[in-house]
Amino acid sequence: MTYLLFFVVPIVEMYLLISIGGRIGALPTVALVMLTAVIGVFLLKRQGLATFARAQQRMQEGAVPAEEMMEGVGLALAGAFLLTPGFVTDAAGFLLLLPALRRRIVRPLAQRLMPIAPGQRGPVPPGSGRPGADGDVIEGEYEERS
Repeated sequence: MTYLLFFVVPIVEMYLLISIGGRIGALPTVALVMLTAVIGVFLLKRQGLATFARAQQRMQEGAVPAEEMMEGVGLALAGAFLLTPGFVTDAAGFLLLLPALRRRIVRPLAQRLMPIAPGQRGPVPPGSGRPGADGDVIEGEYEERS
C-alpha cells in the first residue's frame, strides 16, 4: 500500500496533468486545478464547521465526540488532497468530502478508540458506574505521608 501511495500515484498524477495539459493547454489545466482547489476548500470549510458543531453538541451531552474527531482527521486529509495539485488527489479529496463515505471509513476507527467497560463488548454507556460517567464530581484532599 505504501508503495502505491508514494510511487504509483505521483506517476499517474503527472501523466494525467501532462496529457490533459497537452489536450486543453497549460493555462486551462492550471485554471482547472486551481478551480477544484477553491471549490474543495469551500466545501471543506462548510463540512468542517458542521462537524465541529456536532462535536460541541456531543460534548455538551457528556459524550465523547470520537466519531466527530475522526471525521475531522478525514476532513484534514481531504483538505491536504485538495490542495495538492493534480486530478487524482482532487478525486480522493472530493471522495473524502462525501459525508456517507467518510462516515463509513471513520465509524469503525472511532469504535475501536472508544473505551470499553469490563465485561462489555461496546462503548461504555453513560452512567454505567465508571467514575465521573454520571457527571458527578467528587472533590477531596490528600496528604502524602512517608
